[in-house]
Order: sequence, then structure tokens, then C-alpha cells
Amino acid sequence: MDTMRGALERAKMLVGMEVDEESGLPPPEEQSFFDDINRSCTLNTTQRLYGFAICLAAGLTCTFLSMIVFFNPVKFGVTFTLGNLMALGSTAFLIGPKRQFDMMLDSVRIYATAIYIASIIIALFCALYVHSKLLTLLAIILEFGALVWYSLSYIPFARSIVSKVMTSCFDTDF
Repeated sequence: MDTMRGALERAKMLVGMEVDEESGLPPPEEQSFFDDINRSCTLNTTQRLYGFAICLAAGLTCTFLSMIVFFNPVKFGVTFTLGNLMALGSTAFLIGPKRQFDMMLDSVRIYATAIYIASIIIALFCALYVHSKLLTLLAIILEFGALVWYSLSYIPFARSIVSKVMTSCFDTDF
């Protein structure tokens, strides 16, 4: 029985869930906005997995449906960005909004996060306010590249490997 409990605790730690949530709370005077959200949004493991699956499926569906309106960059930009935001938000179900926010602001991925969020804002601005197809398309390309770079920050050594491969592919002498 203890081995099962230990295995479950290790599995929870792997996906980022806190094993003992009550002992990890800071004193009331040091609690932040995200601590209040974490306490208010207590979900069990099954509910977290359902929320993750539903939000991820909705995000991927939006992203894939955006391909239908690919030749209308304004609609494409809005649906693609909405899909990315839902897929990004799905991980908050697994690890919690506070840990998600802390991981996004980690020193390893702070620049990737900043570029990704800026590219989302630029894409929505170009699609909804400027109504420029060319600028929206360029912003979507920037957003996709930032999404890939941000996602690679969660895989150990992935960004350095991709950088070396890209350098070797495009390092030519003219």
C-alpha cells in the first residue's frame, strides 16, 4: 500500500502537482493572487485531467480549423491564436495557474515567454485592429516560431540542439 502511495506521489510530482498542498501554503500575509486562485480552484486528479484534455482538444481543434480559413489571414490569425492560448492554458489544469506562471517566468524561458506573448498580442492587433493581411501573416509566422522556441524550452537541451542544427544547415560560404 505504501509503494502505491509513493508511486502516486511521484507521478503527481512528475506532472507538476503538489503532493501535500496544505503544508506548502505560505502564511496569510505572504499569500499572492495566485495562491488565492489555487485555493479556490481545488480540483481532484480526475477533474484536472478532464480539464486538461478538454482545453487541449479545444485548442488543437481551433488550431486545425484555422487551416480552413488559411487564405483569409485575419480569420486565420484569430483562430490560430485562440487555439494556441487554449492549448497553453490547458497545462494550467495539470500543474496549477501559479506554477504555470512561475514556470513561464523561469530564467530559462523568460525571453521565449516574452516573445511568445508579444507575438500573440501583435497577431491579434494586426488581425483585429489593423486588418492587414500581410502584417497578420507575418505576425502568425512570428507567433509560430515563438511557440516552437517556447515549447522547446521545456525539453532539456532541445534549444541548443536545434540551434546547432540550424547553424550547420545555414552556415554556408558564398
